[in-house]
Amino acid sequence: MYFNAKDITEFMAQKEFIDTAIVPLVSVDLSNEKMKQSGAEADFLIALTAFIEQQFKGRLLVMPLFSYSTVMKNEEMPKQLEIQLHNAGFKHVFFITCDRFWTNIEELINVIWLPAIPLESMDKGVKNSILEDQLRQVIPIFSTKWSQN
Repeated sequence: MYFNAKDITEFMAQKEFIDTAIVPLVSVDLSNEKMKQSGAEADFLIALTAFIEQQFKGRLLVMPLFSYSTVMKNEEMPKQLEIQLHNAGFKHVFFITCDRFWTNIEELINVIWLPAIPLESMDKGVKNSILEDQLRQVIPIFSTKWSQN
């Protein structure tokens, strides 16, 4: 499910079964040197979280991209969001990102770091194959956390 009006209505009716929130963290860098990379990371995270949502529909809610600039980046930002999501009833919160910065606080929040793969010029078959490979890396992380409690 996605954080949109239609899916939230369904989420509210099935809240007791949906225990996981996925938050894509994307850095927005508007400098000439990094803007394209920043856009590629956003594309990758959107595609990957959509793929994850298809596989685990009814188990998790994919939040909108949580975008930040380098001046906004601090360790409190995701921790505060995680607290709000836990207070809303989510047992598990995962942050997915292409920004290695967040791996520094992995002991505080569940961070899944993946390198951005530029998907914009790939045909659909290759793109799906790559997303399946990425999903195979993410599933054990989810499974481990889900089995812990």
